[in-house]
Amino acid sequence: MSTSESRLSTGPWAVEQEAAPIGTDGKALSARGEATRRRLLDAAETCFATLGWEDASIVKITESAGVSIGTFYRYFDTKQAVFDELVDDLNRRVRHAMSESAARGRTRAERERLGFKGFFTFTAEHRALYRIIRQAEFASPAALHRHYDRIAAGYVDGLRAAQADGEIAADVDPEVAAWALMGIGELIGMRWTMWGETDEVPDAVLDQVVAFITRGLGGDA
Repeated sequence: MSTSESRLSTGPWAVEQEAAPIGTDGKALSARGEATRRRLLDAAETCFATLGWEDASIVKITESAGVSIGTFYRYFDTKQAVFDELVDDLNRRVRHAMSESAARGRTRAERERLGFKGFFTFTAEHRALYRIIRQAEFASPAALHRHYDRIAAGYVDGLRAAQADGEIAADVDPEVAAWALMGIGELIGMRWTMWGETDEVPDAVLDQVVAFITRGLGGDA
């Protein structure tokens, strides 16, 4: 992540503009190079999701991307490197989706509903997210921690701001609430977008989630 403060979106999960990607030689990439790197990340997403960490080899990733093995090594040193970057990439994209959606809300309850909706929509379109994050538990614990910590940090900031505005109860611990709400979102998403009859969380379910959260947070949500 770049140290610059250029923002991709506003709201609790606003994403800092990532540093311009470079090759393994340390040089900036051309537009064509960035497009090739993107193809490799997309191919890695597919391979890790369908084959798993053990079987998703560099050969299979390059075959899926339609590039040579030599081309892979211009952008990533190892399978571990592309996996770690993929986790970070998915994290940036899901936070961006959540923030863009939540920013349209006027009240805390609306922002919660829209933020969850943004998460559910993203996971329905990128079903690999769940599978890859599960793999990160043993393939890259540091990347797993970054993923959750970055989402939590934005959530905590948003909850503190809402608390200052009187939208949630003063005795709510924003950090505890953030992790609890993340757990709700992840499991509700798993039940309906991954295991449900469709890939959408029904409005009635989302209504129940928001009602539960509103009661839990208290205040003037």
